[in-house]
Amino acid sequence: MDRRAFSLQAAALACAATGLAGRAQAQGQGFVPTEGRDFQALARPVAVPTNGKIEVIEFFWYACPHCFAFEPVLEPWIARLPPDVAFRRMPVGFDARRQLHQRIFYTWEALGLLDRMHIKTFQRFHVEKKPIDSVADMIAFAQESGIDPAKVHAAWYSFTVQTRCVEATRRQDDYGISETPELAIGGRFVVLARPGVLITTDLLINRIRYRG
Repeated sequence: MDRRAFSLQAAALACAATGLAGRAQAQGQGFVPTEGRDFQALARPVAVPTNGKIEVIEFFWYACPHCFAFEPVLEPWIARLPPDVAFRRMPVGFDARRQLHQRIFYTWEALGLLDRMHIKTFQRFHVEKKPIDSVADMIAFAQESGIDPAKVHAAWYSFTVQTRCVEATRRQDDYGISETPELAIGGRFVVLARPGVLITTDLLINRIRYRG
């Protein structure tokens, strides 16, 4: 079994163990999301882009095992999203370590390498057990992955990456995010990491879509 297959299998097993997918998520029968248990409605809506799309944000953390476990469930859902839903990820910045980890995501984004490196970064944390807790760790990871370390170093300290980190932390605070993973829906709801999380998300997307 190659490393990717092993990693995805490990993630799927972790997902089952944590209950993020759960029987309700898999079957979707008889599951009715409850406010306060499965999601929160925001007392004050968050401003969202006025582009005609319903924005969904996943707030995550690379060192979070539940976020890693959620990836094999989340990816197929993203692939099936309709054209009126815009999905994006935002790394949380609850503390100094998480703020450093924000830079990993936005460095890959700045270099156009997210598609290649996002899952690989999760694997480094949770399969290889080699966390990235400094720019030196990041440079080592880049070298191992055949990426120019000078470009990674420049992006890591760039104004663009710094700005994106500040934006993500502000957005996290606007939504009142306190755990990972959590999903923010259309500036109006936060879906909690519980069984049925994506069923809840779909229902709330439809609520916004048809009720405005």
